[in-house]
Amino acid sequence: TDAGALGSGPERRPDGAGMNARDFYDRLMAADTVAALEAALAEYTAAHRAVVAEVPVGRRPNNRGQIEVATDAGRSLIERVTNAHDALLELEFLRRSGQPPCRSPAAAAEAWLGVPADAGLAGLAPEQRRRLAASTVVRLEPGEDRQSRLVSVIDRGVGIAADHFERTILSLGESNKIEKLHLAGTYGQGGSSTFAFCKYAVLASRHCQSDRICFTVVRYQDLPAQKYKTGSYVYLVERDRPLSIDAVASDMPHGTTVRHFGYDLSKYSAAAGPRSLAGVLGCVLFDPVAPVRLESRVHGWGRTLLGARNALNDADGGRDGLTLDHHVPAFRVPLGADGGIGVEYWVLGRPEGERGRAARARLADHFVTANKPVVLTHNGQNQGEVSGLLLKDDAGLPYLQTQGRLICQVNCDALTAQAKRALFVSTREQSREGPLHARICAELAHLLRRDDELVRLNEEARRQSLRERDAQARGQMRRRVARLLRTGGRAAEKIEGDGDAAAGAAPDPRRKPEPIAEREPPTYIKIVWDAEREIPFRAGQRRYLRIETDAPSGYHDAADPVRSRIGVVLDAELRVSGTTPLEGGRMRVGVECAPGAATGAQGLFGVTLRRAGLPELSDERAYAVVEAAVQPERKPRIPFPDFEVIAVPGRADPNWGYICPDPDDDDPERHASGALMDQGTLYIYYSEIFPQLLKECRRFERQSAALAKSFKDRYETWLAAHALLMHQEGEEAPAGASEEAREELARRERCRHAVIAAIIAGQEVRTGALEEPGDGRAG
Repeated sequence: TDAGALGSGPERRPDGAGMNARDFYDRLMAADTVAALEAALAEYTAAHRAVVAEVPVGRRPNNRGQIEVATDAGRSLIERVTNAHDALLELEFLRRSGQPPCRSPAAAAEAWLGVPADAGLAGLAPEQRRRLAASTVVRLEPGEDRQSRLVSVIDRGVGIAADHFERTILSLGESNKIEKLHLAGTYGQGGSSTFAFCKYAVLASRHCQSDRICFTVVRYQDLPAQKYKTGSYVYLVERDRPLSIDAVASDMPHGTTVRHFGYDLSKYSAAAGPRSLAGVLGCVLFDPVAPVRLESRVHGWGRTLLGARNALNDADGGRDGLTLDHHVPAFRVPLGADGGIGVEYWVLGRPEGERGRAARARLADHFVTANKPVVLTHNGQNQGEVSGLLLKDDAGLPYLQTQGRLICQVNCDALTAQAKRALFVSTREQSREGPLHARICAELAHLLRRDDELVRLNEEARRQSLRERDAQARGQMRRRVARLLRTGGRAAEKIEGDGDAAAGAAPDPRRKPEPIAEREPPTYIKIVWDAEREIPFRAGQRRYLRIETDAPSGYHDAADPVRSRIGVVLDAELRVSGTTPLEGGRMRVGVECAPGAATGAQGLFGVTLRRAGLPELSDERAYAVVEAAVQPERKPRIPFPDFEVIAVPGRADPNWGYICPDPDDDDPERHASGALMDQGTLYIYYSEIFPQLLKECRRFERQSAALAKSFKDRYETWLAAHALLMHQEGEEAPAGASEEAREELARRERCRHAVIAAIIAGQEVRTGALEEPGDGRAG
């Protein structure tokens, strides 16, 4: 039907000469540079000038705003990959007449492609993944340079019928997928956003039930500024329709090819890592329904990409040295009227030494964007990322976050339609902040804080971080403190942590518990809480209570409580907010006390374990609602400001007024330093003619320039520390005396401290705190 609609006009030579549509198509498919495409385009339009034209994409002249809404070339390209996966699912839907009905892409991939819903692509054998990846190919070719690559996205999906071409791949904001629950395309702006990053795009497709190929060329058309405010994105038509040809044996069997000429991939020019096409594909396609074959003819390799989640779950058998110190498989956390979220998180193996840290950094960069390790996904695609501050501050895991080892996925598939609309934006480059976003972040932080293994690993990372500080700088600091104590007449034979004794770390008192041996049938289940003590709850508080059992992990389904053989029994004041998977005989149950629960209310919290053909096992603990603790009011800290130390050589210097504001007072013994706060910076001025400083400087200058410089550096350090303390105390202290009296006290204090600073700095240098460059001996 589509062949008849278009007729054979595009393939005729109206005047018996020039390029026909078949030649034009072949030239477009063979072109590998912008120049080659432009030559073919110019030749064809010249031969068919009377019947060809360019019309706006979406048939909307003012389409630039919709197409240029995206800001990232890599993420926009992934919209094409998402469309390719939708085409694969739509092909299977057509072949199977929509049976069985599937209400999500993950369900469709499981039913029609054989991809396990829970395990994802990690649950497939390598050969299965490679075979499936052949249906979605991303090909990177050199083009002109890294700002002008040729990038093709090729799928062997359902294809597009010619009479649907303009309403689908050339449309803007159409609703052709809105009722197809088995497809992912919903919240994205669509593949049209790639037009903004390339000079030309060639679009070609053949429907699986058609023998015609429909194709066109898209470009940005600049318009005269005297008449138009902006240009427009346009595509080539002949007789007001996209071009069409009869397919031959060498053409695509079915599917869609989009070739982007002059694509700006300068942001992703690396061969691997976060600044590569492979990196952004893995990060944004966090848990795709199908694998992708990436062929880089720029770097000379090809590989099957599975998405970050599957790589983290060791789908590649530990390739690239990936190890995990901790992994909690996906489990559901209910959000009341908003539906629920799935949470899964991983802790990358602890890096050891410089090479280990470098390897860990490369691995982490493949999974998440730097400093944004919390990924919100919808239908497996990254819909937004959350700053690592959530892990560092809210979850209380700063060292795991600093080392870049903790990665979290929040699966938003189970949110309600209203919640998804509130959370997601059309560009898929970031989620929308608001009450729902804040609630999700709070739930995740609360959950992570209650994971004892994360707490243990964070403490382990803290000790490791301390051990890995710069050994040389640490040793110098300790030696200086020891010498300073000796010059003050105090014993300093051993500074804590000094020298080789500090190389090791204290043993960790909290060891990872050994897995509980599984038994079938299981023999017990218990709540890890002192039976003689009530579990205290405050109104509105949530606790994560630990459960232990010798039941196999299959007895509990965290995603579906109805299927789980482990149940929870609660009184009216409590409700379950979520559970973790059962691993090694241990799990946690999130229990929330109702906000309006009365103080003093009591009840029971219990767990049960159903066994086939055997009595049910159970355990319970008493709980009580207690009065909320009164939090002590904390005095806000006054942070130290930025500072700059400035030497003033004498009274003639313009800065002398900051040290001595009285022009009639020229006694250098009376004025050592001054300070001025300006625009958030504390400027500290000190007199180079202050007698004690001048005397010590000249003494060291006679010995060596290095000693004199060391003395002056130490003197400035002491003065800066003192000035910062005085500034802080001055802001906090009440105004007790007159301004003149306060200034006089401050002047005397600075002079006294300057004398002490000169004495101590001189003692530090004389006691050998400085090692002369190159000889390794004390100065």
